[in-house]
Amino acid sequence: MCLAIPVRVVAVLPNQRAMIDLSGVRKEISTALLDSVEVGDYVILHVGYAIGKLDAEEALRTLALFGELAKFESTSAEALPS
Repeated sequence: MCLAIPVRVVAVLPNQRAMIDLSGVRKEISTALLDSVEVGDYVILHVGYAIGKLDAEEALRTLALFGELAKFESTSAEALPS
């Protein structure tokens, strides 16, 4: 299963590249599939490519849901018998 996740652009780089931040982790990605990106934009990241933009409210809501899912997964794993 593949996931696309919202990330925030922290720097626009040459050659259709950008530096993004996801919970303190920074990574260089390709923005070749988008017309333009600016610092502060939220983009949807899939396998190293920004595949779309979304507004900050939607991005933050989606990231919060991923956080809830991670909490659920960790508590579910703890409940499994050894």
